[in-house]
Amino acid sequence: MNEKLMHGVWIISIIILLTLICFFVPWKKVNWGIIATQPARTVTVTGQAISKQKNQIATFSAGVSVTKDNKQDATNEVTNKINAIVEAAKAFGIKTEDIKTQYISVYQNQEQYYEDNRQKTRPGQWNVSNSASFVLRDVTRASALTDVLSKAGATNINGPQFSMDETTDIENSLLGEAIANARKKAELVARGANMKLGPMINVIEGYSMTQSRPVYFEGGGGGGGGGMEAGTAAVEKTVTVMFELK
Repeated sequence: MNEKLMHGVWIISIIILLTLICFFVPWKKVNWGIIATQPARTVTVTGQAISKQKNQIATFSAGVSVTKDNKQDATNEVTNKINAIVEAAKAFGIKTEDIKTQYISVYQNQEQYYEDNRQKTRPGQWNVSNSASFVLRDVTRASALTDVLSKAGATNINGPQFSMDETTDIENSLLGEAIANARKKAELVARGANMKLGPMINVIEGYSMTQSRPVYFEGGGGGGGGGMEAGTAAVEKTVTVMFELK
């Protein structure tokens, strides 16, 4: 009987305590948190940073083409001429690692003729070509290298193609500037929406480089090449950044 009485007293005490809590605790001031049923509000913007840099290297292509009745004679002549061009480039200061064979072509022409009022073909002369590329790391000497390649026996010369060589340090610097540019844009969007800009959620990086065309001038003296300007290259870093809005 005493156990039942004590059990009843405990139940009544708990009920009274819960009743007092319901009446006296300021439930309206309790922060229950928020259950998010939708993704957080975000804004995605692009940032950009550009730097114009002087071109660092000039690439040339020089080749030899020979047409002869005998295949071996044509091949030997082309080999000797391209070797002479390569040696002249090395003597000019081009390093071995900056010289590369581009292509070798050997084919026989097919001559057309008529016999018994019918058009026919027969083997003709042999055409042999060889071309190599040269990377010049002192762009101020581009005109002089053109003369060297021409005098060494090159029958066709393409270039110079001016370009950048090493852009890692420039890209790293531009990356921070591009992100800062994106943040400024995002802050404008947040301000226009009467909100505050939150932390950065995601970044996608992009990169591009555009070359300016070199300017050619007519030379005042003899030789195959005129004065040349290396021009500049625009190194651009772009980022797509997502920010949270608060």
